[in-house]
Amino acid sequence: MSIWSEPQPDSRFVVVDGLQIHYKRAGRGPAIVLLHGSASSLQHFDRAADLLSESFDVIRPDLPGCGLTGPRSDRDYRIPAYTATVADFLEALGVPRYAVAGNSLGGNIAWNLALDHPERVTGLVLVNATGYPEKEVPAGMRLTRNPLLRPLLRRVMPRGAIERNLRANVGPHSTIVDDAMVDRAHQLMNRPGNRSAFVDLCNTDQPDRSARIPGITAPTLVLRSAGIDGQHFTRDIPGAEELVHPHSGHLLPEEEPQWVSDAIAQFLRSSADTPTL
Repeated sequence: MSIWSEPQPDSRFVVVDGLQIHYKRAGRGPAIVLLHGSASSLQHFDRAADLLSESFDVIRPDLPGCGLTGPRSDRDYRIPAYTATVADFLEALGVPRYAVAGNSLGGNIAWNLALDHPERVTGLVLVNATGYPEKEVPAGMRLTRNPLLRPLLRRVMPRGAIERNLRANVGPHSTIVDDAMVDRAHQLMNRPGNRSAFVDLCNTDQPDRSARIPGITAPTLVLRSAGIDGQHFTRDIPGAEELVHPHSGHLLPEEEPQWVSDAIAQFLRSSADTPTL
C-alpha cells in the first residue's frame, strides 16, 4: 500500500497560485514555517515539528513539485517563484508574521523570503542552506543534467538510486536511512509529475541573488553540519549566529531533530526577548 502518496489524517490543503498545496499545521504560539529541500517533503521535519509544536504554531508545506502538492503547471522552479508561492500560501492561511526555517533548497527560499518580505519574517533559520553560486551540485542533480539520461529520469526514478542518494546525504554514522524512509521518498517521487518537476528544477538556471544577502535584517541562526559547505551566510548576514553539528550530514533535521528543534526554539525565544532599536 502506498501510504505516503496519499493524504494522512492531519493533511490539509489550500489552493494558492493555481496549486493545491498540501501542508500540516500543529501547535500553538508564534508561527514558524519549515521548508524542506529538493526531492523531499514536509515529512523531512516530522520529528522536529513534533518537538517545536510544544511552543510554536508549526506550519510545513510540501513545496511545489514535491510531496502531495505536485508539479507546477507553468514548470517555473526558479527560487523567486517558490518564494512568491510560499508568501502567498502564508497569506492565504492568514499568518501575517512568522519565523521561517529551511533545509538546503528550503533554506534558499527562506532567506529570499526574508529579503522580499522583511516586514513578515520575524526570524530566519538556515539549515545547510544553499544560495551562493559556487555551491557544489550533488551527484543526483548532476545526473538529471545529462541530456541522455534526462528523458529516462522523467519516466522512472529507481528505488535503488533514491536509497543511494539518501545514504550519501547523511552522516557516516547515521542509521536513519531505513526501508520506511526509502519507501516514503520513492513513493512521493513517483507521484504524477514529481519526477519531471525534479528534473525541471535541476535544469533551471537560478538567478544569483547572493550579493543581496547582507541586506537581510531578520535575526538569523545558521545551523550546519561540520562536513557541509557552510557557504558565507554567517559572514554576510549582519549579526548572524552559527551552530555546527560535529558529525551529521546534509539531512540535519532528520538526523538530529532534538538538536535542531532545541537550537531553533532557544534562538527564537532569545531573539523575541531582544528589544529592537
